Amino acid sequence: MLTPEQLAGLRRDIHFNAELGGRTLGFQSTWGLFSPREIDEGTRLLVGHLEVAPDGDCLDLGCGYGPIGLTLASMAPQGRTLMVDKDFVAVDYANRNARLNGLGNAEARLSNGFDQIEPGRMFDLIASNVPAKVGKELLALLLHDAHARLKPGGRLYLVTINGLRQYMKRNLTEVFGNYDKLKQGPHYTVALALR
Repeated sequence: MLTPEQLAGLRRDIHFNAELGGRTLGFQSTWGLFSPREIDEGTRLLVGHLEVAPDGDCLDLGCGYGPIGLTLASMAPQGRTLMVDKDFVAVDYANRNARLNGLGNAEARLSNGFDQIEPGRMFDLIASNVPAKVGKELLALLLHDAHARLKPGGRLYLVTINGLRQYMKRNLTEVFGNYDKLKQGPHYTVALALR
């Protein structure tokens, strides 16, 4: 049985710093969000391979508390970064973390995939740490919608568990007509598709 003090401790926000994209970012998070105490291995692998123009318009799809999106916002200070997630707690923390890091060019909003992003808004770069259990139906929607929302020459960066590598290669090749494996680590693979 947990003591009242232990329970109070669990209810407090988790705070940590992480070096991402050549910058130290501060994060607040909470239990119930993905990887609440540290940046997970897949996200670290992904952000190490992102290339974004300083004025890039970026989208973090499934942002959690914001590590990918805030890295993009810090790498593209003259651009705009939109972070979306279907979890209202994640969106709240992503917005808090944007403020915490002084990234006024980043905003998080509630959206299941692209459904709450204004029609016609286009991006130079879309990045996502794809959940392993996303399901093939939602994944199909996300890939087709990402293709439709990328500007010509735009880039889609995905990190997935290695078990999904061939599946992603097939689907990205089908939807985008190309696939590039940027990095395969022990557990995760970073893929790139160009519009």
